Amino acid sequence: MAADETTPTTLLELERQLLEPAVRRDPQRIGQLLAPDFIEIGASGVRYDRDHVMRALANETPCQRTTSEAQVQLLADDVALVTFRECTRRTDTGDERWSLRSSIWKRRNGNWQLLFHQGTLAKRSSE
Repeated sequence: MAADETTPTTLLELERQLLEPAVRRDPQRIGQLLAPDFIEIGASGVRYDRDHVMRALANETPCQRTTSEAQVQLLADDVALVTFRECTRRTDTGDERWSLRSSIWKRRNGNWQLLFHQGTLAKRSSE
């Protein structure tokens, strides 16, 4: 199945879902979104596998997350790169952390799954 004009909207919606606290705490939904061979490189430079990320998300302190500057680039009919800026605000302290995010999505059996994600700490503004 070739990518179509709805692919960017679909991928941005999936990224948005991954930021929602209810989705992050739902192992079934996270299991659908993360590919079995998913890896993440965190802002700390540490590499995490799917199982580690799923456990961490289930126990995460809820935060408010907002995104901006989102872009989708198709790398092939079934592979896409999504990039965006994220502000994570802790609900208990109000502390903010800004990051640049990159995700590689792959469509398998008609469904998009997150194959790779990396977060890099960033300044508050892109200027």
